[in-house]
Amino acid sequence: MSTLETFNLNFNSIECQIPEVIGSLINLRELRLRGNKIIGSIPLSLSNASRLETLDISYSSLQGNIPEGIGNVHNMKLLGIQYNQLMGSIPFTIFNISRIEVIAFTGNSLSGYLPNGLCNGLPILKGLYLPDNKLHCHMPTSLSNCSQLQILSLSENEFDGPIHNEIGRLSNLQLLYVGVNYFTGMIRNLVELEKLDLSINSFSGSLDMEVFNISGLRVVSLLNNNVSGSLTPNIGSILPDIEELYLGSLTNLVGTIPHSISNCSKLTSLELSINKLTGLIPNSLGYLTHLQHLNLGGNNLTSDSSLSFLTTLTNCRNLTFLSLYWNPLNGMLPASTGNLSTSLRTFLADSCKILGRIPNEDGNLSSLLFLYLSGNNLVGSIPTSIGNLRMLQRFNLTSNKVTGFIGDHICKLQHLGEIHLGQNQFSGSLPNCIGNNTSLREKHLGSNKLSSNIPPSLGNLHDLVVLDLSSNNMVGSLPPEIGNLKVATKMDLSMNQFSNEIPREIGELQNLAHLSLRHNKLPGSIPDSISNMVGLEFLDLSHNNISGNIPKSLEKLQNLKYFNVSINKLKGKRAPQQADSLSAITRERISYYELIQATDALSESNLIGSGNFGSFYKGALRSGTAIAVKVFNLQLEAAFKSFDTECEVLCSLRHRNLVKVITSCSNLDFKALVLEYMPNGSLEKYLYSHNYFLDIKQRLSIMIDVACALEYLHHGCSLPVIHCDVKPSNVLLDGDMVAHLSNFGISKLLGEDQGDLYTKTLAILGYIESEYGQDGLVSTKCDVYSYGIMLLETFTRRKPNDFEGDVSLKQWVNHSFSRDNNGRSRCQLDNTNE
Repeated sequence: MSTLETFNLNFNSIECQIPEVIGSLINLRELRLRGNKIIGSIPLSLSNASRLETLDISYSSLQGNIPEGIGNVHNMKLLGIQYNQLMGSIPFTIFNISRIEVIAFTGNSLSGYLPNGLCNGLPILKGLYLPDNKLHCHMPTSLSNCSQLQILSLSENEFDGPIHNEIGRLSNLQLLYVGVNYFTGMIRNLVELEKLDLSINSFSGSLDMEVFNISGLRVVSLLNNNVSGSLTPNIGSILPDIEELYLGSLTNLVGTIPHSISNCSKLTSLELSINKLTGLIPNSLGYLTHLQHLNLGGNNLTSDSSLSFLTTLTNCRNLTFLSLYWNPLNGMLPASTGNLSTSLRTFLADSCKILGRIPNEDGNLSSLLFLYLSGNNLVGSIPTSIGNLRMLQRFNLTSNKVTGFIGDHICKLQHLGEIHLGQNQFSGSLPNCIGNNTSLREKHLGSNKLSSNIPPSLGNLHDLVVLDLSSNNMVGSLPPEIGNLKVATKMDLSMNQFSNEIPREIGELQNLAHLSLRHNKLPGSIPDSISNMVGLEFLDLSHNNISGNIPKSLEKLQNLKYFNVSINKLKGKRAPQQADSLSAITRERISYYELIQATDALSESNLIGSGNFGSFYKGALRSGTAIAVKVFNLQLEAAFKSFDTECEVLCSLRHRNLVKVITSCSNLDFKALVLEYMPNGSLEKYLYSHNYFLDIKQRLSIMIDVACALEYLHHGCSLPVIHCDVKPSNVLLDGDMVAHLSNFGISKLLGEDQGDLYTKTLAILGYIESEYGQDGLVSTKCDVYSYGIMLLETFTRRKPNDFEGDVSLKQWVNHSFSRDNNGRSRCQLDNTNE
């Protein structure tokens, strides 16, 4: 073996460690172990293989650090250890291997920085691949010394600072990928550049298309940067050879799409989504006969009433992705959409103010995987030709005015994974063949006029995760076959006319987290089998005809956060209230003197926050109980009403996700509420303070807690309570990070026959829908909207008033869903979620 020069075991699925003896192969020149299941660490002995020229151990499971000794292998030409689990910093000794041509460490967890003198000892380096790591600090200033460099890839790291002008001296550079970092500045003078990716950085200033006036430039991506400007009218002459142009999600890209873009005749991908483009979509796009990907979504583009640009796009016979969402097109889909490329896989036209019917000709799009037409003004029925879309995986018609039956042609869609037909006017029965769509994972048919039984064949949908049939007129029994939906996590059958007892088979749904059967006509008792639904977190059986006792076995539901059986005919003794450290003082008012003692005379050191009508102090009662005290500012006339409102509302509320009021202190000159102390402060603090952190599971748990609180306020009280001020500063976190909704100072009680009411006191703008903000009209929908905004804020860490002009957080998030060629969406989540 000592004479071995080439050792190639690429792609053999070998599971092993690299033995230390490998370093004794003194004649070894090539070691190729790519695409195996190599574990352990890189042996230190490899530094003894002094003649080694090629080392490729990519696509394995290596861990640990890169040994310093690798830099002693002075004959190395190719060093590739991509897509492993390496950690630590890159040994600087590697950058002294003067013969090396390719360094590739893509897809690890390498950290640290690159030395400024990185290129001083790499005269013939041609490829430097370091994307998808955790490298930080600035780009090395010596890069211009790598005069032979052709490919530089630093994407998906944490680099910051400017891209130095020195990089313009890399006359051989063909590919420059620096996307998903924090770079600033701009690139110039790269005359040989073919591909340039600057996406998702901190570049700012005006969009100067002349920067990209490079004769051979084929790919440009400037996605998600703080760049303003417009598309130059002569774009076709500036970028004659461009094949892929990505200018989506820029801060202020305005103006129109120039007709001269048709001169970019080699274009295969054009990405202009989530900008502020206006004017007509040019018919000249139809001259881009090589076009495969066209995304114009999230702008303010229009068209004529016949949407003629769609007809011209029928010339693009290679088109696979077409996105038009969130543009006010105000027209009817022409029959010619059925003549679009037979390769078309994705057609996104949600929220485009499209009128009329779905053309029957759309059934010709035989390769279509994703069809999104939600949020339009479509009428008529679903054409039977939809059944010809045998490859269709997602079909979304939510929020239109589509009528008629859900016909048997839907059952022909054997690959359908999601169907969204909610908020339309469908009527009649569900087809008996509904069980034929065995690939279905989500079925949303809520808020229609369906009036049938649930067909037993529904039980054939063994992969169904979400079932929503709420707010229809469905009747009959819940079929026992419902117990076959064993992977389901959410089932909403509320607001129907279901009768007969809840089948015991429902207890077989052990993965179900959310079950709502409220507002039906279900008689009988709660089946004991529900206690087997160990994943249940939300259970609403309210507003039925259920009788008997609540089964004691439901105590086994350890994950249950919300349980509502109100407005039924249940009987039994009320369980005694559980005593806790607060119960002894809930019946007594506290004196002003005691309160002053508890808060150290309302000292500034005990001040923990302030609100619209007063300040909050922490304190401790003589019993040792920690409290929070809300002291109302009586110089404000509204504070008197706020105090009375909170007392009125909170005196009757009991829920684990509401802040408990212990007692109050009130006289002519002083009014205060004594509240349960929340040691972890507010959600706002955790979102916007650098010293605090919430992972994605914590954020999700907090939002579930708030949802449970709102569900209780809206549906679990004798009269619905509208909070009117749902926002992160009013969500407090206890010692276990359980969320509690607080601050009911402007809340409203909704009368029995009221669907909404008027108020002069509203939540902060951004958290309330414009129609409410303008008219002072509030309902439970007001809280739901505010909750939705706060949900987006919690996961993006962007405040609703962070945006300029008419852009809202809701629009920004909608626009930030960039769908790839497979129809998948990627929202811009706060990167501290990871």
